[in-house]
Amino acid sequence: MANRRPRYLNLLRIKLPLPGVVSFLHRVSGALLFVAIPLFLAIFQLTLGSPADFEMVKQGLESPLVKLVLIVLLWGYSHHFFAGLRFLAMDMGFGMELGKTRRNSWLVVAFSLTLTAMIGGWLW
Repeated sequence: MANRRPRYLNLLRIKLPLPGVVSFLHRVSGALLFVAIPLFLAIFQLTLGSPADFEMVKQGLESPLVKLVLIVLLWGYSHHFFAGLRFLAMDMGFGMELGKTRRNSWLVVAFSLTLTAMIGGWLW
């Protein structure tokens, strides 16, 4: 009997269901936020230095590229928050059925994108 297991995994061909994608994006957004912490601390320290440093940071935050980075980080925070609430509820035994996990995954995506659009529109 031949072993019919795959010899390698092509991650681009694997079709994850939406709950799997939400779980993967929860990890990615958490890593993104962790990496952004030193950046935010450095910017915060600059704003507290002197009025000239504050104005420099203020002008830097008006750049479209910086605003785009902030919107991506905002999405990362909102997705991580809502997915974290979903996983917390699942840890307590709520929403464990297949239909409910799919619906909750759609809600995480919808809430995170809506919050990002609302705050991102105000930010831009």
